[in-house]
Amino acid sequence: MSLTESDLRATLAREMPGVRADLERLVRIPGIAFEGFDHSHVERSAEAVAELLRGCGLDTRIVRHGGQPAVIGRRPAPPGAPTVLLYAHHDVQPAGDPALWESDPFEPVERDGRLYGRGAADDKAGVMAHVAALRAFGDRLPVGVVVFVEGEEEYGSDSLDAIIQAHLEELRSDVIVIADSGNWDIGRPALTTSLRGLVNLFVEVKVLKSAVHSGMFGGPVPDALITLARLLSTLHDDDGEVAVAGLVGREGASVDYPQDRFRHEAGMLDGVGLIGRGTITDRIWTKPAISVLGIDAPRTLEAANALQATAKAKISVRVAPGDDPGSVYAAVKSHLEKHVAWGAHVEVTLESEGNPSVIEATGPGFEAARAAFRSAWDGAEPVDMGVGGSIPFIATFQELFPDATILVTGVEDPHSAAHGPNESLHLGEFERVCVAEALLLKNVAETLTK
Repeated sequence: MSLTESDLRATLAREMPGVRADLERLVRIPGIAFEGFDHSHVERSAEAVAELLRGCGLDTRIVRHGGQPAVIGRRPAPPGAPTVLLYAHHDVQPAGDPALWESDPFEPVERDGRLYGRGAADDKAGVMAHVAALRAFGDRLPVGVVVFVEGEEEYGSDSLDAIIQAHLEELRSDVIVIADSGNWDIGRPALTTSLRGLVNLFVEVKVLKSAVHSGMFGGPVPDALITLARLLSTLHDDDGEVAVAGLVGREGASVDYPQDRFRHEAGMLDGVGLIGRGTITDRIWTKPAISVLGIDAPRTLEAANALQATAKAKISVRVAPGDDPGSVYAAVKSHLEKHVAWGAHVEVTLESEGNPSVIEATGPGFEAARAAFRSAWDGAEPVDMGVGGSIPFIATFQELFPDATILVTGVEDPHSAAHGPNESLHLGEFERVCVAEALLLKNVAETLTK
């Protein structure tokens, strides 16, 4: 006899204190896959996740293919039942300046119903949502499950393709749940159905063989920083709309995102205007965006009275769904080479790229998810939303598992501050996420079992 919704809710209510305690243990492990950090913590994090999955009765092992450790846990499907892959990642972003945190980033602290700590939301809560759903069923799991927890998502997932290819048949599933996104708002669940891609590149301008005296040569000689600033300014028009020819963008996002809410969530200062044209959702979900992430230049306290010979910037392009990172890079490179002023030498180099994704969110798997969300959020209708950020490996899953239903879910809300200081998880919403995932597995079993 299958477990009812009441059974699952009652079990999860008992399990949530232990789920939270295990989440806090994970948050205390600073598993950062970036270069220059102690990767023994990533190993500890993988071991901790493997122990949690073994505790749920999964056949579990740690795997790697040239990068950081991932964890794969499996439990076969009952006869005729579908298999669901549950994805999350156990690595985290660097904490950054500790002075910007109100508490130790790797010591979880509750304040006002939120749990603060690096990875509390992104994405150790995703790991624990999977664990919570498995604990809700115990030995009566109605579907097959593969839990795949990556160890270097924040650092670019460099070895992910190799891991998937090496374990392709183990990972093959009917439904894939990627718990690395978020919900529309507190009290309003969402499925993520589009994500922008990413192109990061460097542009360097050179005007002199070496720095020279600004008094002796300033005037006729352009300095590299002025030249670079002038070049970067050509990337947008006077309204702040992207001015690079050949980039794809589209309209059509139907969700209303009030401008005052967006400004508040972005932390914009009074009087600072928005840039670009179109609705807020179009500008952050379905149109390209270009940002300057950093500039190599002398610090002001150390700057001599000299004209700089070279200057370099890192540029990030968010690629609209439907566009191609390769053509985007070519278009931006061509634009920069064409618009550099005063005959300065310019060199453009690619750092990294990732594909955008569009998910056609129709079919029984998606309806099973929406029904689970409505129940977990007491009747609130789930939103189909886009995300301005990038999860390039979703396109990889789409390519390698074309017949699978891919559900992009998550635990974050607009106040989670993932990647920033004081990252946090809304504990009430987290419990709803855990209930929703358990109900999703139940619904998938009832809908897709043959």
